[in-house]
Amino acid sequence: MTLFDVPIDTIYLYTFIIAGILIVIFLFFGDILEGIGDMSFLNPVLILAFIVFFSTSGYVFEKITSLNSVIIIALSAAIAFILDVFLNVFILIPLASAEESLGYTEESLKGKVGKIITPVPENGFGELIIESKFGTITKPATHIENKFIAAGENVLVLGLKNGVLYVEPYEYDQLNERF
Repeated sequence: MTLFDVPIDTIYLYTFIIAGILIVIFLFFGDILEGIGDMSFLNPVLILAFIVFFSTSGYVFEKITSLNSVIIIALSAAIAFILDVFLNVFILIPLASAEESLGYTEESLKGKVGKIITPVPENGFGELIIESKFGTITKPATHIENKFIAAGENVLVLGLKNGVLYVEPYEYDQLNERF
């Protein structure tokens, strides 16, 4: 089959190349489009992926089968739709939700227990380490009543101001922490 005096497999190949180039460009400049507005239904990644899947399967079917081109177009569209749904459900949606959960806020540190790694002098600042399931956080710390805290001592975070955690020594039962 030809379209505008060009073989259909050549059109599939050119479409694949152009869509592939657009995906690479979108990787570099996609944040600009996301800043313009929320395009959840018309996600450019899904549209470009559909075009790539469609043109790839169309090209392969044109080259290896003797099916009618209209049947190949319908079959390629169905395959592209199914692959696009899988891409969205199993890759894009989980990635979008995972991105938000990996961070922490300073407010979320209140009530956490950490360990002093740099001693806190009277009326001064030391350094605190807090271990969590997302990694290790180190922050400057001072005693809430401006008292000395030795290195290695466990402390409870009571508050924060200007990025400095206000803490006090904390004793806890390590046996109960496991349960």
